[in-house]
Amino acid sequence: MKKQELFDTVLGTLAPKYGDVETELHFTTPFQLLVAVVLSAQCTDKRVNMITPALFEAYPDAAAMAQATPEELLEYIKSVSYPNSKAKHLAGLAQMLVEAFNGEVPTTLEELTRLPGVGRKTANVVQAVAFHKAALAVDTHVFRVSHRLGLVPKTANTPYKVEMALKKYIPEEKVAPSHFWLLLHGRYVCTALRPKCDKCDLRGLCKGPLQIKKR
Repeated sequence: MKKQELFDTVLGTLAPKYGDVETELHFTTPFQLLVAVVLSAQCTDKRVNMITPALFEAYPDAAAMAQATPEELLEYIKSVSYPNSKAKHLAGLAQMLVEAFNGEVPTTLEELTRLPGVGRKTANVVQAVAFHKAALAVDTHVFRVSHRLGLVPKTANTPYKVEMALKKYIPEEKVAPSHFWLLLHGRYVCTALRPKCDKCDLRGLCKGPLQIKKR
C-alpha cells in the first residue's frame, strides 16, 4: 500500500468513528482554552475539567489572572500534575497577554510560544481549536499511533518530526481534526500498555506495540 493510500485508509476509518470532535477540555474563550491546555500537560482532561470551573469563575480572563500570584493560583490547581510550575506559568502568561497582547490570545505559533509554559504542542492545539488553523499537535497518543500504524518512519523520533511527516500526507482541511482522531484512538483503543486490538478497525495495518519514552 502506498503511503497516501495508507493515510487515506487510516483517516477514512477514524473520521466517521470519532466524528467532528475537537477537544474534551471544557472552555468558552480562547484564553480559557489556553489555560486548560497548559494545565493538561501530563495530566488527564478529566482532572483538568474538574478544577477549571472554579478557576475560571475566579479568573475569567487574562486581566483578572494577571492580578493573581502563583500562590493564589496554586490553591485552585493543586490537584493537577506539577502544580507549582503550572501556577507560575499561568501567572506569567496572563501578565504577558496583558502587557504584550492587550489581554488577547495571539493567533500565531511564534507569538503563542513566547508565553510561559506554552510549547509547540500547546500552541498547535490553541491554533487548531480556537482559531481553526491547519495545526497538528503531537502528544504521546498521536506519536504512538502514528508509529504503530506506519504513518511515519522510525526516524521520526521527536514530536516535531512526527508532525512534519504527518502533514506531508494529510489534506489541509483535515490537519486539525486528524490530531483528535489519532489522539482519541490512542487514548481509548490503541493504548500504550494494553491496546484493545480486538476493538481496533485498523489492526490489520498495525506494526506492533511501540514503547514510547516520555519526552
